[in-house]
Formats: sequence, C-alpha cells, structure tokens
Amino acid sequence: MTPADLSRCVVRAVRRAVADGELAAGAVVPERVVVERTRPGGVGDYATPVAFQVAKAAGCPPRDVAGVLARRLGAEPGIERVEVTGAGFLNFVLPALSAPAVITDVISRDVRCRAARVVPAVESGLGLRERVVRRSVLRLLCVVQGATAEPARPTVAPVAPVAPVAKRDGDVVARYGADAAAWAMLATPARETPSFSDAQLLVQGEAGEFFRVRYAHARSRALVRNAEQLGFRPEAGDVDDAPALLRLLADHPLVLEAAAHHRAPERLTRHLVELADALLDFQYRVLPQGDEKPSAAHRARLALAEAAGTVLAGGLALLGMDAPERL
Repeated sequence: MTPADLSRCVVRAVRRAVADGELAAGAVVPERVVVERTRPGGVGDYATPVAFQVAKAAGCPPRDVAGVLARRLGAEPGIERVEVTGAGFLNFVLPALSAPAVITDVISRDVRCRAARVVPAVESGLGLRERVVRRSVLRLLCVVQGATAEPARPTVAPVAPVAPVAKRDGDVVARYGADAAAWAMLATPARETPSFSDAQLLVQGEAGEFFRVRYAHARSRALVRNAEQLGFRPEAGDVDDAPALLRLLADHPLVLEAAAHHRAPERLTRHLVELADALLDFQYRVLPQGDEKPSAAHRARLALAEAAGTVLAGGLALLGMDAPERL
C-alpha cells in the first residue's frame, strides 16, 4: 500500500462503517481524506484527523469514531498497525516502501499534472501575486480532483486574502523573470508578503532553492542521457540505498492533496526543495563508476532518479513554471 492508497482506504472504511451501522447513518462520509506524514515525535508513519470530520454528524466523540475506524483499518492488507492518539487522531505504520510501486504511481499521476499545466482562467482585476497564487491553487485542485479540462472560472474562493508584492520590490517579473518571480510569490504563505533576493532568484548556485529544484530535474535527464551512452536504460526494481528519496516520492501525492486542501502552494514548493536535495545527493550512486559494468541495481537506481525528475517537472508545472532539460 502506498501513502496515496491509504487516503482512499480511509474513505472506504468510513463508508463501510456507516453502511454497517457502526457509525450513525447521518455521519458524513468525506470525499477525500487528508493523510500527512507524522510530525517529528509523533506516532507511526502517517496520520489523519478524519475522525474529527465525521464525529459531529455521527453524534459521538472523535476518539470513539477513531476507534471504530482503527479496528477496520487494522485488518486492511498493507497496513501494519493503526493507533489512536490524543482526542481522536488515527496513526498508521506501513510496510517498507516498494520502489517499483512508487514509480508506477508517479508515472500515472504525472499524466494529470501535465493536463493541469494549462493556465486556468481567473477573475480579471486581480493583482499580480493573487493571479499567480489562484492559478496554482486551481491547478492543484484539478489534479487532486482528477479533472483534465480547464475550469472556465473558479467555482470556489480558492485562497485566503493574498498579500501583494511590496511596492519597494518594483517590477519583479522584469527583474527576475516570470518563473523565478512566481517561485518567490508561491513559496511564501499567501497572507505573508513575499521577499525577493538576487542571491535566491538570480544566482545559479546551491544557495538558491528555485535553482536547485530546476537543476535537480536537469540532472535527472542528464543521467538518463548518460546511461543511454553506456548502453542501458531505466528499469524499475528494488532500491535499498535511497530511503529519503523513496519516502519523498511516496509522499508526493499526499503533499498535493494537502496543498490543494489548504489552498497552500508553499507546501508544494517546500516538498520540491526536499525532493531536489535528496536527488542531488543520490545522483552520484546512479551510474557505474570506473570499469564497473551496468547492472540491475544501476537500472533500478536510474528508474528512481528518472521518477524523481518526473515529479519535479510535474510539480513545477503545477506552479506554472518550466522544467529545463539542461541547465
């Protein structure tokens, strides 16, 4: 079970508990459940507050709802353990991640990310930053809802009040370029005024997060090209020396869900930076060294690196930015 499967599994458990009478017939079954990585010091790998969503209509305390769901979910294949903590949080422990399963999920999700690349229409008369933020939120909603068609206009207020670009920063698009300026606007929570730094947005070096994300994507493409010159191609298989990269790839669907749910593109920018840094650390183990011959391990590592590049490109597309093949 992947983390993305876990979210769907929780929804099914709520639906079946209502159908079987364990929860009141009037209990609301959410269409989607936000499952997020457990914070440091927490219990298990992932957690969800779904019991709080259901409890009011079910007419019982959230912890009781969580107990009903924990019994059901604990019997699901692919879930090692479920615990209830606090007032009713569900916490999950999942088996070790499978690289081939994660890569398959990445490829199928990338189709939706690219479909949502089309810039959604937004209301006229908005400021620069509000347009950028609303478009990104609408793309996220399109992906999470599985939509492929461009919405004609927003059907809901997609974001909280958006702080504009400070007048002192002037024409940030002219100074930094559309993509870099958009990164600065989206990496900051909507209510906060974004900051623009030459070192972060103009200098192509490790200090700049925007550069690192695009550079990591370019490196993934370079690895595939270099492997072709050596006579081998990516082939999904088990990878046991990239736990951080594998975890971040597996968590990507959950990050998209949370970013859409909270109308918070900055959650996606933070995740892309973490993923880029993990890929840049991993890249040196992908290709054969010296007289080493390409092996199944090299093909599997290359497939994982290619999948990371795919996620970086899709994430940048959702933010309205390009992912260069070479940088």
